[in-house]
Amino acid sequence: MNFTQLKKNIKKDFSAFKATKIAILGDTPTQLLHIALRGYGFEAQLNFDIYEAGFQQAEREILDSASQLYHSKPDFAIIFFAAEELQKKFARLPLSEKQHFAKNQLSYYETLITAYSQYSGSSIIFLNFCMLPDGVYGNFANKTPFSFSWQLRAINAGIMQLAQRHNNLFVVDTDALQTTFGFNNRLNQTVYVNTGIVTEPDFLVGLVKSITQVIQAIQGRFNKCIIVDLDNTMWGGIIGDDGINNIQVGSFGIGKVFTDLQLWVKQLKERGIIIAVCSKNDEAVVKEVFEQHPEMELRMDDIAIFAVNWDNKADNIRYIQKVLNIGFDSMVFVDDNPFERNLVRRELPAVTVPELPEDPAGYLNYLQHLNLFETATFTAEDMKRNEQYKKEAERVRAKEIFTNEDDYLASLNMKVKIGRFNSFNKPRIAQLSQRSNQFNLRTVRYNEKDVEHIAGSDNYMAFDFSLVDKFGDYGLISMVVLKKQQNVFFIENWLMSCRVLKRGMENFVLNSLVQQAIAQGAIELVGEYLPTAKNGMVKNFYHSLGFKEMADGKWQLNLDNFTPLKTFINGSV
Repeated sequence: MNFTQLKKNIKKDFSAFKATKIAILGDTPTQLLHIALRGYGFEAQLNFDIYEAGFQQAEREILDSASQLYHSKPDFAIIFFAAEELQKKFARLPLSEKQHFAKNQLSYYETLITAYSQYSGSSIIFLNFCMLPDGVYGNFANKTPFSFSWQLRAINAGIMQLAQRHNNLFVVDTDALQTTFGFNNRLNQTVYVNTGIVTEPDFLVGLVKSITQVIQAIQGRFNKCIIVDLDNTMWGGIIGDDGINNIQVGSFGIGKVFTDLQLWVKQLKERGIIIAVCSKNDEAVVKEVFEQHPEMELRMDDIAIFAVNWDNKADNIRYIQKVLNIGFDSMVFVDDNPFERNLVRRELPAVTVPELPEDPAGYLNYLQHLNLFETATFTAEDMKRNEQYKKEAERVRAKEIFTNEDDYLASLNMKVKIGRFNSFNKPRIAQLSQRSNQFNLRTVRYNEKDVEHIAGSDNYMAFDFSLVDKFGDYGLISMVVLKKQQNVFFIENWLMSCRVLKRGMENFVLNSLVQQAIAQGAIELVGEYLPTAKNGMVKNFYHSLGFKEMADGKWQLNLDNFTPLKTFINGSV
């Protein structure tokens, strides 16, 4: 894809796509970024409605609460300051002030970020700075804080620290893109001198892709699971033919390629990506490799779902999806065999299927540069996710021995802990609101600042629910926000992890909400379903719980004659 193709996309029909408001603020001309971002939105099925601030007006617009920036009410603000402008500013400073340049710039950026956060609750995407050569100190620039290179690296590191302090701030690594594409492919000096534009049109394709991936992650659109083939994908050779002693994996030769790939997959697991295996093989033979081969980095404990048999791979991926209960569009399938890749693309078009290079030596680099696993959050809960889904596979197998659903649910010995929003669970609450798409009645997204506001407001009652059963701890799996409207409580948000569907959790939650609402003087609950492309599964949710539909499309539950719903959740932990 190139810039010309993105420009052509602008003329296409965006009406079927979700509207997302973007503001672009920069200190150099941003017209081409505007065009590229709008055009890439079509590829991502997003209708980007873009407000572009005037040339070098970023500071004025951010600091003025009455500016057009805030009137445009953006969902995301993109800040794009150029390293070339910083370099000129640095060059004009007296030598005595140069060593303080990064500190002063970061203070200035934090002022802008704080002001924007005060006037708008939306997210900020800051494009970090591309490294520039200046030829003043040579390589000694890496040894002295008086050099521009030193200060620019300190600024990029400081921006990462700002992002840790400001939960609504996200960073796109423009410098890494320059490293990939090359300095001369990022900047045309003649164009820059004549126009001030610091990015070549085709370089913008990679940049707007990264920006869009961050936006999608914040909106809850991201990949959650990687499904890997084994023969000639996770190791070299065919285990059924070559045997455990002759497959290629380890520290020598081509084996290093597969070892490095396994280490990468293992890191994905550590940050919360679910690992599944889908391979045409004998299960016992394959398990022997994971359990006994001394140079395997991936082990059975790393695998959540193990679909190893001689069935059709598309059918096995359907089985994996059924167990995980996530969308096919959240899954990535990695297989060396073009036939298997094309089969899955045809049968399951929503699954992402990378077209691996023919040479295994290129697998890892190719997958890394695709950036298939963008995320907007990372919490302690993520580190447990693979194990949680592994337990879910055990639940699915256990269910097969029961002929009666109630008997199965009773056997799980489920217990729930009900909590209130607080500083400890604030990151997980925000993450759950951003990640939940299917069981999400109104798809309201919260950041940590929103959660903090709700927790401290007398106008809300907000609850979180954590579930455990005999197999293990699900963690925090549901949240509800009730907005008080005198003696009627409006369900502003109700969402739940799909991992606990068909457990009776929704009945337990409603029973608890009614009890709490009555204690606060409520006489009815009012709910609302706002349809999206992904939450059709809860279209009839309120009807199924006994709510009555109102004239305005909302749903009403009278609390005076409420009868608690059936549930097999035995009590609180």
